[in-house]
Amino acid sequence: MTESGRSEIVWRPTREFAERSRIARFMRAQKIDSLGELQRRSVAEPEWYWDAVVRDLGVRFTRPYTRVLDSSRGAQWPRWFPDGLLNFTDNCVDRNIDAGRGDQAAIIWEGDDGQGRTLTYRELAREVNRLANALKRLGVGEGDRVGVFLPMSPEAAVATLAAGRIGAIYTPCFSGYGAQAVASRLQDCEAKVLITADGFQRRGQVVKMKETADEAAALSPSVKHVLVYKRLGREIPWTAGRDQWWHDLIAGESDQCPALPVEADRPCLLIYTSGTTGRPKGAVLTHGGFLIKCAHDFGYLMDVGPGDRLFWLTDLGWLMGPMLITAGLFHGGTAVLFEGVQDYPKADRLWALVERHEVTVMGMSPTAVRALMPHGAEHVHAHELSSLRLIGSTGEPWNPEPYRWLFENAGKARLPIINYTGGTEISGGILGCFPIAPIKPCSFAGPIPGMAAECFGEDGKPVRGQVGELVVKAPWPGMTQGFWKDPQRYEETYWSRWPGVWVHGDWAFVDEDGFWFIQGRSDDTLKIAGKRLGPAEVESVLVGHPAVAEAGVVGVPHAVKGEAIVCFVVLRRDSAPSEPLRAELAERVAKQMGKALKPERVLFVRDLPKTRSAKVMRRVIRATYLGYEPGDLSSLENPAALKAITEAH
Repeated sequence: MTESGRSEIVWRPTREFAERSRIARFMRAQKIDSLGELQRRSVAEPEWYWDAVVRDLGVRFTRPYTRVLDSSRGAQWPRWFPDGLLNFTDNCVDRNIDAGRGDQAAIIWEGDDGQGRTLTYRELAREVNRLANALKRLGVGEGDRVGVFLPMSPEAAVATLAAGRIGAIYTPCFSGYGAQAVASRLQDCEAKVLITADGFQRRGQVVKMKETADEAAALSPSVKHVLVYKRLGREIPWTAGRDQWWHDLIAGESDQCPALPVEADRPCLLIYTSGTTGRPKGAVLTHGGFLIKCAHDFGYLMDVGPGDRLFWLTDLGWLMGPMLITAGLFHGGTAVLFEGVQDYPKADRLWALVERHEVTVMGMSPTAVRALMPHGAEHVHAHELSSLRLIGSTGEPWNPEPYRWLFENAGKARLPIINYTGGTEISGGILGCFPIAPIKPCSFAGPIPGMAAECFGEDGKPVRGQVGELVVKAPWPGMTQGFWKDPQRYEETYWSRWPGVWVHGDWAFVDEDGFWFIQGRSDDTLKIAGKRLGPAEVESVLVGHPAVAEAGVVGVPHAVKGEAIVCFVVLRRDSAPSEPLRAELAERVAKQMGKALKPERVLFVRDLPKTRSAKVMRRVIRATYLGYEPGDLSSLENPAALKAITEAH
């Protein structure tokens, strides 16, 4: 981001736009005059703030909480809304039917092949209840884990809501994952049931989901049942006794199933986010925390309310998928789900979808915009987009050119781009823009109310005008309740650098006007096309090949994906570099991790730079490969390895 880019205000709210926003109405009700005052007071008085939010949003508790926050176990392990009982699905479905929205569209779906389907709230409730009863018949009970490996479809929403209704915990898996990536998640959470599809279409090609699910289930002893949604009606392999068709299973079930009231901090969603080392981390999100944080952010930042049509270009395996479903339904709107990609079968597919379904709030990642730009702006202008009120963005840092392209073409330089950043472990955002505040290109107006965010220098003190660590100094509803069965790893990951401070792992910059910018990850985590991935996962796939002794994987800038994978491979003594081996290794990663994660390059090296404790120094690999200054090398054990990187072939 250039200095000139940082200094320019690109959008200001009109008085009418600001005053009718949900956050402005909330502030008027609380007698708060400015966004700055709201942010300060929300952090200083969290119990006042989150109680006011729950009441303003209309979150339904079946038993009231006795207080808002119990922090007696420390900042790492807060208890939110103790003694309160609620149910995630009751708030997303039943509450809307009770409010008279039973005949309103709850979900609109469009497939890659142009098929479409709409479910009203009443129809959705019946589908959810039937599946909930079927899951109970399969032995799924409160606290049991259910793997959900489905395309972005009505069934994805039904599956997640059915699990939540009976107090089970669902684990979503990205629809493009290979078997190993799915299996690692099923194994870690010990899923009892896996819900999948016979397949789906992507760019007109069949994705054989059931075969991938079979391979993953074979590696996961805990999986006793595989439930298959018939999306395509294709011939698939079948394991008698284990596999069951969704439609057959629910056929005889009642469409009545009372929602189970659970404690607000009871786990609802177990979603995996990859770190820089070891196996994927299972972030534990709760009925109350995930629901309230998601509803808060989409209500006050994205201005979603009753009757809105919310669309996000996403997948269920990325947190934005569950958030799209949750926010659209909780707020009494319509969640628009899309199975396909933004430019198939024609370059105008995304804009046609927005026009066709009269989307009011649309969100996407910078990666998607970069992929659309080469097709030309004429595809945007060919469609009537007057239904749009607001554009959301998350997933990775922006570049100025694609930001302006989206702002000027899709938004006609009139609509705000609500930039939004946080993470899976946050249940939403840390920083954001607001419908009542000016916006600079690529920026964030500041911390989201309720988030005690700061930019720390190396000494643990706030800095301005220089890059620092994005941190959060106090707990919030929605923060992960640790990592699944690994509390120590959770504490080490986020709380070990400064006492009582969450270190998020992003570089942040606050300019002279108080606008925030994210500069990318401060750890080694890869972000490929908006999907976070741990290098260790890819390295494990490479080292599993008999020719490979060691591997180091880094992300490098990519014009479309944001980041691309480059693999540095040390071969065993009896193996020699070759083009066929290079191709074989790249295909191995694509097969096991998913096609979207295929490496950009596989390079053979003699050695990898390591610390004295034998940790691969990925930041040094990346910097050396890109020709940057590698920084502190005091812990480097084998300096000759740097030459090996520069000579990689």
